[in-house]
Amino acid sequence: MLSVSRLLNGTAGPGDALRYGRLTASMPSHLLHFSADKKPIVVWNVTRRCNLYCMHCYADAQDRDYPGELTTGEGKALLDDLAEFGAPTVLFSGGEPLIRPDLFELAAYARDRGLRCIISTNGTLITPDLAGEIRRCGFSYVGVSIDGIGPVHDKVRGKKGAYDDALAGMRFCRELGVRVGLRLTVHQKNVDQLPAIFDLLEEEDIPRCCVYHLAYAGRGDRVRSYDLSPAETRWAVGYIFDRAQDFHRRGLDKEILTVDNHADNVYLYMRVRDQQPQRAEEVYQMLKWNGGNQSGIAVSCVDPEGKVHADQFSWDYTLGTVRERPFSAIWTDASEPRMAILKDRKAHLKGRCSSCRYLEICNGNLRVRAERYFGDFLAPDPACYLTDEEIGIRPGSAAAAEAARFPAPVQQEGAVA
Repeated sequence: MLSVSRLLNGTAGPGDALRYGRLTASMPSHLLHFSADKKPIVVWNVTRRCNLYCMHCYADAQDRDYPGELTTGEGKALLDDLAEFGAPTVLFSGGEPLIRPDLFELAAYARDRGLRCIISTNGTLITPDLAGEIRRCGFSYVGVSIDGIGPVHDKVRGKKGAYDDALAGMRFCRELGVRVGLRLTVHQKNVDQLPAIFDLLEEEDIPRCCVYHLAYAGRGDRVRSYDLSPAETRWAVGYIFDRAQDFHRRGLDKEILTVDNHADNVYLYMRVRDQQPQRAEEVYQMLKWNGGNQSGIAVSCVDPEGKVHADQFSWDYTLGTVRERPFSAIWTDASEPRMAILKDRKAHLKGRCSSCRYLEICNGNLRVRAERYFGDFLAPDPACYLTDEEIGIRPGSAAAAEAARFPAPVQQEGAVA
Protein backbone atom coordinates (compact mmCIF):
# COMPACT_ATOMS: atom_id res chain seq x y z
CA MET A 1 0.00 0.00 0.00
CA LEU A 2 1.39 3.38 -1.05
CA SER A 3 0.51 6.52 0.92
CA VAL A 4 0.31 8.75 -2.16
CA SER A 5 -0.97 11.91 -0.53
CA ARG A 6 1.35 11.80 2.48
CA LEU A 7 4.51 11.22 0.46
CA LEU A 8 3.71 13.49 -2.48
CA ASN A 9 2.53 16.34 -0.30
CA GLY A 10 5.12 15.99 2.45
CA THR A 11 2.61 15.49 5.26
CA ALA A 12 4.63 12.51 6.53
CA GLY A 13 8.39 12.30 6.72
CA PRO A 14 11.09 10.11 8.26
CA GLY A 15 10.87 12.00 11.54
CA ASP A 16 7.23 11.02 11.99
CA ALA A 17 8.07 7.31 11.86
CA LEU A 18 11.24 7.64 13.94
CA ARG A 19 9.29 9.42 16.67
CA TYR A 20 7.61 6.08 17.40
CA GLY A 21 10.77 4.02 17.03
CA ARG A 22 9.27 2.53 13.86
CA LEU A 23 7.65 -0.12 16.07
CA THR A 24 4.25 -1.53 15.12
CA ALA A 25 2.95 -1.55 18.68
CA SER A 26 3.47 2.19 19.14
CA MET A 27 2.85 3.62 15.66
CA PRO A 28 -0.46 5.18 14.58
CA SER A 29 -2.28 3.36 11.81
CA HIS A 30 -1.32 5.81 9.05
CA LEU A 31 2.39 5.15 9.66
CA LEU A 32 2.30 1.36 9.91
CA HIS A 33 3.60 1.06 6.33
CA PHE A 34 6.93 2.40 7.60
CA SER A 35 7.43 0.12 10.60
CA ALA A 36 10.68 -1.78 11.09
CA ASP A 37 9.28 -4.93 12.72
CA LYS A 38 6.56 -5.43 10.06
CA LYS A 39 3.86 -7.19 12.05
CA PRO A 40 1.20 -8.35 9.59
CA ILE A 41 -2.11 -6.69 8.93
CA VAL A 42 -4.48 -9.65 8.66
CA VAL A 43 -7.21 -9.75 6.03
CA TRP A 44 -9.75 -12.22 7.42
CA ASN A 45 -12.31 -13.24 4.83
CA VAL A 46 -14.98 -14.17 7.34
CA THR A 47 -17.33 -15.53 4.68
CA ARG A 48 -17.24 -16.23 0.97
CA ARG A 49 -20.92 -15.52 0.46
CA CYS A 50 -21.81 -12.23 -1.26
CA ASN A 51 -24.99 -10.57 -2.43
CA LEU A 52 -23.25 -9.11 -5.52
CA TYR A 53 -21.30 -10.66 -8.40
CA CYS A 54 -18.34 -8.41 -9.17
CA MET A 55 -16.43 -9.04 -12.38
CA HIS A 56 -12.99 -8.84 -10.69
CA CYS A 57 -13.73 -10.65 -7.38
CA TYR A 58 -10.59 -12.42 -6.19
CA ALA A 59 -12.68 -14.73 -3.97
CA ASP A 60 -14.98 -15.74 -6.85
CA ALA A 61 -17.80 -15.15 -4.35
CA GLN A 62 -21.44 -15.96 -5.05
CA ASP A 63 -24.74 -15.67 -3.19
CA ARG A 64 -24.83 -19.20 -1.77
CA ASP A 65 -23.78 -21.08 1.34
CA TYR A 66 -20.16 -22.22 1.56
CA PRO A 67 -19.56 -25.10 3.99
CA GLY A 68 -16.63 -25.28 6.37
CA GLU A 69 -16.21 -21.64 7.35
CA LEU A 70 -14.64 -20.94 10.75
CA THR A 71 -17.08 -21.07 13.65
CA THR A 72 -17.50 -18.29 16.17
CA GLY A 73 -15.31 -20.16 18.65
CA GLU A 74 -12.61 -20.79 16.06
CA GLY A 75 -12.75 -17.14 15.04
CA LYS A 76 -12.25 -15.98 18.62
CA ALA A 77 -9.29 -18.34 19.02
CA LEU A 78 -7.78 -16.82 15.89
CA LEU A 79 -8.31 -13.31 17.27
CA ASP A 80 -6.71 -14.30 20.59
CA ASP A 81 -3.63 -15.51 18.74
CA LEU A 82 -3.44 -12.39 16.56
CA ALA A 83 -3.62 -10.15 19.61
CA GLU A 84 -0.89 -12.07 21.43
CA PHE A 85 1.25 -12.09 18.26
CA GLY A 86 1.03 -8.32 17.98
CA ALA A 87 -0.86 -8.02 14.71
CA PRO A 88 -2.00 -4.39 14.63
CA THR A 89 -5.13 -4.64 12.50
CA VAL A 90 -7.76 -7.13 11.39
CA LEU A 91 -9.56 -6.29 8.16
CA PHE A 92 -12.88 -8.14 8.05
CA SER A 93 -13.63 -8.96 4.43
CA GLY A 94 -15.50 -11.50 2.32
CA GLY A 95 -17.45 -12.18 0.18
CA GLU A 96 -19.61 -9.63 1.93
CA PRO A 97 -18.71 -9.68 5.65
CA LEU A 98 -21.99 -8.07 6.73
CA ILE A 99 -23.76 -11.30 5.71
CA ARG A 100 -22.02 -13.21 8.52
CA PRO A 101 -24.44 -13.32 11.52
CA ASP A 102 -21.78 -13.14 14.23
CA LEU A 103 -19.67 -10.40 12.59
CA PHE A 104 -20.36 -7.78 15.25
CA GLU A 105 -19.71 -10.26 18.06
CA LEU A 106 -16.34 -11.10 16.50
CA ALA A 107 -15.44 -7.46 15.89
CA ALA A 108 -16.29 -6.46 19.46
CA TYR A 109 -14.21 -9.37 20.74
CA ALA A 110 -11.27 -8.29 18.57
CA ARG A 111 -11.61 -4.71 19.79
CA ASP A 112 -11.59 -5.86 23.40
CA ARG A 113 -8.36 -7.78 22.70
CA GLY A 114 -6.75 -4.54 21.51
CA LEU A 115 -6.94 -5.16 17.77
CA ARG A 116 -7.85 -2.34 15.40
CA CYS A 117 -10.85 -3.48 13.36
CA ILE A 118 -11.76 -2.31 9.90
CA ILE A 119 -14.27 -3.66 7.42
CA SER A 120 -14.24 -3.97 3.64
CA THR A 121 -17.79 -4.04 2.33
CA ASN A 122 -19.80 -3.39 -0.80
CA GLY A 123 -21.94 -1.12 1.36
CA THR A 124 -25.28 -2.18 -0.05
CA LEU A 125 -26.53 -3.80 3.17
CA ILE A 126 -25.77 -0.86 5.46
CA THR A 127 -28.98 0.57 6.92
CA PRO A 128 -29.14 3.22 9.66
CA ASP A 129 -29.52 0.45 12.25
CA LEU A 130 -26.60 -1.52 10.82
CA ALA A 131 -24.46 1.61 10.78
CA GLY A 132 -25.23 1.92 14.48
CA GLU A 133 -24.03 -1.65 15.05
CA ILE A 134 -20.84 -0.91 13.11
CA ARG A 135 -20.18 2.01 15.43
CA ARG A 136 -21.09 0.19 18.65
CA CYS A 137 -18.89 -2.86 18.03
CA GLY A 138 -15.86 -0.67 17.43
CA PHE A 139 -14.98 -0.66 13.74
CA SER A 140 -12.57 2.23 13.31
CA TYR A 141 -12.94 2.41 9.55
CA VAL A 142 -15.36 1.23 6.87
CA GLY A 143 -14.05 0.83 3.32
CA VAL A 144 -16.85 0.80 0.76
CA SER A 145 -16.30 -0.34 -2.82
CA ILE A 146 -17.34 2.14 -5.51
CA ASP A 147 -16.14 1.14 -8.98
CA GLY A 148 -17.70 3.93 -11.02
CA ILE A 149 -20.65 6.27 -11.00
CA GLY A 150 -24.20 4.92 -11.26
CA PRO A 151 -24.66 2.38 -14.08
CA VAL A 152 -20.90 1.82 -14.49
CA HIS A 153 -20.61 0.67 -10.88
CA ASP A 154 -23.75 -1.44 -11.19
CA LYS A 155 -22.37 -3.23 -14.25
CA VAL A 156 -19.01 -3.94 -12.61
CA ARG A 157 -20.77 -5.13 -9.45
CA GLY A 158 -23.42 -7.19 -11.20
CA LYS A 159 -26.54 -5.62 -9.71
CA LYS A 160 -28.73 -2.70 -10.68
CA GLY A 161 -29.07 -0.17 -7.87
CA ALA A 162 -25.83 -1.25 -6.16
CA TYR A 163 -24.33 2.23 -6.55
CA ASP A 164 -27.22 4.03 -4.88
CA ASP A 165 -27.29 1.49 -2.04
CA ALA A 166 -23.52 1.70 -1.47
CA LEU A 167 -23.55 5.49 -1.42
CA ALA A 168 -26.47 5.48 1.03
CA GLY A 169 -24.56 3.05 3.26
CA MET A 170 -21.57 5.39 3.34
CA ARG A 171 -23.82 8.31 4.27
CA PHE A 172 -25.46 6.36 7.10
CA CYS A 173 -22.03 5.62 8.59
CA ARG A 174 -20.80 9.19 8.24
CA GLU A 175 -23.94 10.54 9.92
CA LEU A 176 -22.95 8.54 13.00
CA GLY A 177 -19.35 9.69 12.92
CA VAL A 178 -17.93 6.43 11.59
CA ARG A 179 -14.88 7.04 9.39
CA VAL A 180 -15.47 5.80 5.85
CA GLY A 181 -13.43 5.55 2.68
CA LEU A 182 -13.91 4.65 -0.93
CA ARG A 183 -12.20 1.66 -2.57
CA LEU A 184 -12.10 0.87 -6.27
CA THR A 185 -10.30 -1.51 -8.59
CA VAL A 186 -9.32 0.25 -11.79
CA HIS A 187 -9.39 -1.48 -15.19
CA GLN A 188 -10.47 -0.77 -18.75
CA LYS A 189 -14.17 -0.92 -17.86
CA ASN A 190 -13.96 2.00 -15.45
CA VAL A 191 -10.67 3.89 -15.89
CA ASP A 192 -12.58 6.73 -17.53
CA GLN A 193 -14.50 7.12 -14.25
CA LEU A 194 -11.48 8.29 -12.25
CA PRO A 195 -12.26 12.02 -12.67
CA ALA A 196 -15.83 11.50 -11.48
CA ILE A 197 -14.68 9.31 -8.58
CA PHE A 198 -12.33 12.03 -7.34
CA ASP A 199 -15.09 14.60 -7.75
CA LEU A 200 -17.29 12.33 -5.62
CA LEU A 201 -14.72 12.36 -2.83
CA GLU A 202 -15.09 16.11 -2.67
CA GLU A 203 -18.85 16.27 -3.16
CA GLU A 204 -19.56 13.68 -0.45
CA ASP A 205 -16.72 14.79 1.84
CA ILE A 206 -15.19 11.30 1.80
CA PRO A 207 -11.79 11.51 3.52
CA ARG A 208 -10.01 8.46 2.09
CA CYS A 209 -9.65 6.65 -1.24
CA CYS A 210 -7.76 3.43 -2.02
CA VAL A 211 -7.25 2.64 -5.71
CA TYR A 212 -6.46 -1.00 -6.39
CA HIS A 213 -4.87 -2.33 -9.56
CA LEU A 214 -6.41 -5.49 -11.04
CA ALA A 215 -5.12 -8.68 -9.39
CA TYR A 216 -5.16 -11.85 -11.49
CA ALA A 217 -7.02 -13.94 -8.92
CA GLY A 218 -10.45 -15.54 -8.91
CA ARG A 219 -12.67 -13.82 -11.45
CA GLY A 220 -9.97 -11.16 -11.73
CA ASP A 221 -7.81 -13.72 -13.51
CA ARG A 222 -10.60 -14.55 -15.94
CA VAL A 223 -10.98 -10.87 -16.90
CA ARG A 224 -7.26 -10.04 -17.05
CA SER A 225 -7.78 -8.93 -20.67
CA TYR A 226 -9.48 -5.88 -19.08
CA ASP A 227 -6.26 -4.89 -17.32
CA LEU A 228 -4.80 -1.55 -18.29
CA SER A 229 -1.99 -1.31 -20.79
CA PRO A 230 1.26 0.26 -19.55
CA ALA A 231 0.29 3.60 -21.12
CA GLU A 232 -3.17 3.49 -19.56
CA THR A 233 -1.72 2.61 -16.18
CA ARG A 234 0.74 5.49 -16.32
CA TRP A 235 -2.10 7.86 -17.17
CA ALA A 236 -4.27 6.52 -14.34
CA VAL A 237 -1.53 6.67 -11.71
CA GLY A 238 -0.42 10.10 -12.89
CA TYR A 239 -4.01 11.31 -12.66
CA ILE A 240 -4.29 9.96 -9.11
CA PHE A 241 -1.10 11.82 -8.20
CA ASP A 242 -2.42 15.01 -9.80
CA ARG A 243 -5.67 14.92 -7.87
CA ALA A 244 -3.90 14.15 -4.57
CA GLN A 245 -1.70 17.21 -5.07
CA ASP A 246 -4.67 19.34 -6.11
CA PHE A 247 -6.61 18.41 -2.95
CA HIS A 248 -3.60 19.39 -0.85
CA ARG A 249 -3.11 22.73 -2.63
CA ARG A 250 -6.74 23.61 -1.96
CA GLY A 251 -6.54 22.63 1.72
CA LEU A 252 -8.72 19.53 1.39
CA ASP A 253 -7.62 16.74 3.73
CA LYS A 254 -7.88 13.60 1.61
CA GLU A 255 -5.86 10.43 2.18
CA ILE A 256 -5.14 8.88 -1.23
CA LEU A 257 -3.52 5.46 -1.55
CA THR A 258 -2.76 2.95 -4.30
CA VAL A 259 -2.61 -0.78 -3.71
CA ASP A 260 -0.99 -3.89 -5.25
CA ASN A 261 1.14 -2.42 -8.03
CA HIS A 262 4.40 -1.34 -6.43
CA ALA A 263 5.72 0.19 -9.61
CA ASP A 264 3.62 3.08 -8.23
CA ASN A 265 6.28 3.52 -5.52
CA VAL A 266 8.91 4.10 -8.19
CA TYR A 267 6.67 6.34 -10.27
CA LEU A 268 5.95 8.48 -7.20
CA TYR A 269 9.66 8.76 -6.41
CA MET A 270 10.36 9.82 -10.01
CA ARG A 271 7.72 12.55 -9.74
CA VAL A 272 9.16 13.87 -6.48
CA ARG A 273 12.67 13.75 -7.92
CA ASP A 274 11.52 15.82 -10.91
CA GLN A 275 9.17 18.25 -9.14
CA GLN A 276 10.58 18.51 -5.60
CA PRO A 277 14.23 17.42 -5.80
CA GLN A 278 14.91 18.79 -2.32
CA ARG A 279 12.54 16.12 -0.92
CA ALA A 280 13.68 13.19 -3.09
CA GLU A 281 16.09 11.70 -0.55
CA GLU A 282 13.62 11.66 2.33
CA VAL A 283 10.83 10.23 0.15
CA TYR A 284 13.15 7.48 -1.08
CA GLN A 285 13.97 6.66 2.56
CA MET A 286 10.26 6.38 3.36
CA LEU A 287 9.73 4.12 0.36
CA LYS A 288 12.59 1.89 1.53
CA TRP A 289 10.88 1.62 4.91
CA ASN A 290 7.60 0.90 3.12
CA GLY A 291 9.43 -1.96 1.42
CA GLY A 292 7.22 -2.38 -1.62
CA ASN A 293 5.18 -5.57 -1.84
CA GLN A 294 4.62 -7.01 1.64
CA SER A 295 2.88 -10.31 0.83
CA GLY A 296 4.12 -12.83 3.36
CA ILE A 297 5.70 -10.06 5.45
CA ALA A 298 3.34 -7.31 6.62
CA VAL A 299 0.23 -8.39 4.70
CA SER A 300 -1.50 -11.70 5.32
CA CYS A 301 -4.80 -13.45 4.73
CA VAL A 302 -6.94 -16.00 6.53
CA ASP A 303 -9.63 -17.34 4.23
CA PRO A 304 -13.14 -18.41 5.35
CA GLU A 305 -11.98 -21.96 6.11
CA GLY A 306 -9.02 -20.82 8.17
CA LYS A 307 -6.34 -21.37 5.55
CA VAL A 308 -3.47 -18.90 5.72
CA HIS A 309 -2.19 -17.21 2.54
CA ALA A 310 0.52 -14.70 1.72
CA ASP A 311 -2.12 -12.10 0.82
CA GLN A 312 -5.81 -11.95 -0.02
CA PHE A 313 -5.16 -12.66 -3.71
CA SER A 314 -3.11 -15.83 -3.21
CA TRP A 315 -5.71 -18.43 -2.27
CA ASP A 316 -4.20 -20.95 -4.69
CA TYR A 317 -1.29 -21.52 -2.30
CA THR A 318 -1.85 -22.36 1.37
CA LEU A 319 0.85 -21.84 3.99
CA GLY A 320 -1.08 -23.69 6.69
CA THR A 321 -4.43 -23.70 8.45
CA VAL A 322 -5.38 -22.19 11.80
CA ARG A 323 -7.42 -25.30 12.52
CA GLU A 324 -4.13 -27.18 12.85
CA ARG A 325 -1.63 -24.55 14.01
CA PRO A 326 -1.92 -20.98 15.30
CA PHE A 327 -1.55 -18.22 12.74
CA SER A 328 1.51 -16.95 14.59
CA ALA A 329 3.29 -20.30 14.17
CA ILE A 330 2.43 -20.48 10.47
CA TRP A 331 3.54 -16.90 9.79
CA THR A 332 6.94 -17.33 11.41
CA ASP A 333 7.71 -20.78 9.98
CA ALA A 334 10.70 -20.18 7.70
CA SER A 335 10.89 -23.89 6.87
CA GLU A 336 7.89 -23.49 4.56
CA PRO A 337 9.54 -23.06 1.13
CA ARG A 338 7.39 -20.29 -0.27
CA MET A 339 7.25 -18.38 2.98
CA ALA A 340 11.05 -18.48 3.18
CA ILE A 341 11.29 -16.90 -0.27
CA LEU A 342 8.63 -14.29 0.42
CA LYS A 343 10.43 -13.08 3.54
CA ASP A 344 13.60 -12.38 1.51
CA ARG A 345 12.81 -12.72 -2.18
CA LYS A 346 15.17 -10.33 -3.94
CA ALA A 347 17.85 -12.88 -4.81
CA HIS A 348 15.25 -15.30 -6.18
CA LEU A 349 13.39 -13.05 -8.61
CA LYS A 350 13.75 -13.51 -12.35
CA GLY A 351 13.47 -11.43 -15.51
CA ARG A 352 13.35 -7.65 -15.26
CA CYS A 353 12.89 -7.75 -11.48
CA SER A 354 16.28 -9.40 -10.92
CA SER A 355 18.17 -6.36 -12.26
CA CYS A 356 15.80 -3.51 -11.42
CA ARG A 357 17.57 -0.58 -9.76
CA TYR A 358 14.44 0.07 -7.70
CA LEU A 359 13.93 -3.44 -6.32
CA GLU A 360 14.38 -2.25 -2.73
CA ILE A 361 11.31 0.00 -2.96
CA CYS A 362 9.16 -2.35 -5.07
CA ASN A 363 10.20 -5.82 -3.83
CA GLY A 364 9.14 -7.55 -7.03
CA ASN A 365 5.55 -6.33 -7.11
CA LEU A 366 2.57 -8.73 -6.90
CA ARG A 367 3.64 -12.38 -7.12
CA VAL A 368 0.17 -13.70 -7.92
CA ARG A 369 0.08 -11.75 -11.21
CA ALA A 370 3.49 -13.17 -12.18
CA GLU A 371 2.36 -16.70 -11.39
CA ARG A 372 -0.97 -16.42 -13.19
CA TYR A 373 0.54 -14.83 -16.31
CA PHE A 374 3.88 -16.60 -16.68
CA GLY A 375 3.21 -19.76 -14.68
CA ASP A 376 6.20 -18.94 -12.51
CA PHE A 377 5.95 -17.55 -8.98
CA LEU A 378 9.32 -15.82 -9.36
CA ALA A 379 8.76 -14.27 -12.80
CA PRO A 380 8.37 -10.50 -13.20
CA ASP A 381 4.99 -8.91 -12.61
CA PRO A 382 3.48 -8.36 -16.08
CA ALA A 383 1.69 -5.24 -14.80
CA CYS A 384 4.93 -3.32 -14.26
CA TYR A 385 4.59 -0.27 -16.50
CA LEU A 386 8.12 1.09 -16.11
CA THR A 387 10.48 0.98 -19.09
CA ASP A 388 13.78 -0.91 -19.19
CA GLU A 389 15.58 2.42 -19.37
CA GLU A 390 13.81 3.72 -16.26
CA ILE A 391 14.74 0.67 -14.19
CA GLY A 392 18.35 0.59 -15.39
CA ILE A 393 18.41 -2.23 -17.96
CA ARG A 394 20.67 -1.38 -20.90
CA PRO A 395 20.10 -2.82 -24.40
CA GLY A 396 22.43 -5.72 -25.14
CA SER A 397 23.32 -6.31 -21.48
CA ALA A 398 23.01 -9.58 -19.59
CA ALA A 399 20.09 -8.00 -17.71
CA ALA A 400 18.34 -7.33 -21.03
CA ALA A 401 18.83 -10.96 -22.05
CA GLU A 402 17.35 -12.12 -18.74
CA ALA A 403 14.41 -9.73 -19.17
CA ALA A 404 13.76 -11.15 -22.65
CA ARG A 405 13.04 -14.57 -21.10
CA PHE A 406 9.73 -13.13 -19.86
CA PRO A 407 8.31 -10.95 -22.64
CA ALA A 408 5.93 -8.23 -21.56
CA PRO A 409 2.25 -8.88 -22.24
CA VAL A 410 0.78 -7.61 -25.48
CA GLN A 411 -2.07 -5.29 -24.56
CA GLN A 412 -4.35 -3.13 -26.60
CA GLU A 413 -3.83 0.59 -26.10
CA GLY A 414 -7.21 1.91 -25.07
CA ALA A 415 -8.44 5.48 -25.01
CA VAL A 416 -8.61 7.25 -21.69
CA ALA A 417 -10.37 10.41 -20.65
